[in-house]
Amino acid sequence: MEKGVVCVTGGTGYVVSWLIMRLLQHGYAVNTTTRLHHADQKKDISYLTNLPGASERLRIFTADLDRPESFNDSIQGCVGVFHLAHTIDFEVKEDVETITKRSINATISILQACLDSKTVKRVVYTSSATTVMFSGKDLGVLDETLWTDVDVVRSLKTVRESYYISKTLTERAALEFAETHGLDLVTVLPPFIHGPFITPHFPGSVRTSMSMIIDDDNPFEFPGITSFVHMDDVATAHIFLFEYLNARGRYICCGADITLEDFPNFLRERYPEYEVSLARFQKLKDSKIVRLSSKKLLDTGFIFRHGLEQMYDDAIECCKQKGLL
Repeated sequence: MEKGVVCVTGGTGYVVSWLIMRLLQHGYAVNTTTRLHHADQKKDISYLTNLPGASERLRIFTADLDRPESFNDSIQGCVGVFHLAHTIDFEVKEDVETITKRSINATISILQACLDSKTVKRVVYTSSATTVMFSGKDLGVLDETLWTDVDVVRSLKTVRESYYISKTLTERAALEFAETHGLDLVTVLPPFIHGPFITPHFPGSVRTSMSMIIDDDNPFEFPGITSFVHMDDVATAHIFLFEYLNARGRYICCGADITLEDFPNFLRERYPEYEVSLARFQKLKDSKIVRLSSKKLLDTGFIFRHGLEQMYDDAIECCKQKGLL
């Protein structure tokens, strides 16, 4: 507990579990949350409880985005909060408005709990690079000054509409609340997160990133250039920005990118043992060749340590070890 206690919401998730592992390694004590559902109560979370240091420095709380006040206990006494919990619904079980309202209400409640705690020094909110990607402006490089236009997203008619819109409006609401109330809030905007994982299930982000080389009947939508970040880089960036005194506002966290045209050749050349299928790829409607700029993050001194090759090498090896490939 040498660095104090931090709260990390959404503990059983792909990114969150890796972040918890790294926070424990960095000397933090961690409070994390899992949803209060009967199915989740029976879920095996030994991949969290067996982490080095977990028995002494990891506490697990039950909390649900539908009950925002349920996060309060996990935040009390913390020096920082990493808010990653978010509803992901690519099967369109709920409408955009319902998902967005839940996300905003829970996030604002969590931020209020941080203020009320009198101990939380900084909040790191995990947003998404999609909150800058659909501004409707014809630009070749995208940075943190841009915001996605929800009307542009609706025009795309993508199955990820609820995610793009809810992330955009939630991040906006969070930043506005923080500015109004004097709360130190930093947001992280990662693209596709790829690489190894400690969860027992196959993370959706990894499955999507590997859709050309795995047997998956569901086609995935990609823009003209697909941007990636290695799991360990994005987790490290969260901790770095929490500890970096001069961190302010939004930070795109993109470690590599590749055009849709170059993607198949990259995979075929590096992994000739797999059959690369273009049939599982769909180009997102009206996609343009644009790149995400991580200049603001790099200017802080942060270093990306993993390229695209390492992301795929690590993901494939991890899938093999877990019997998923």
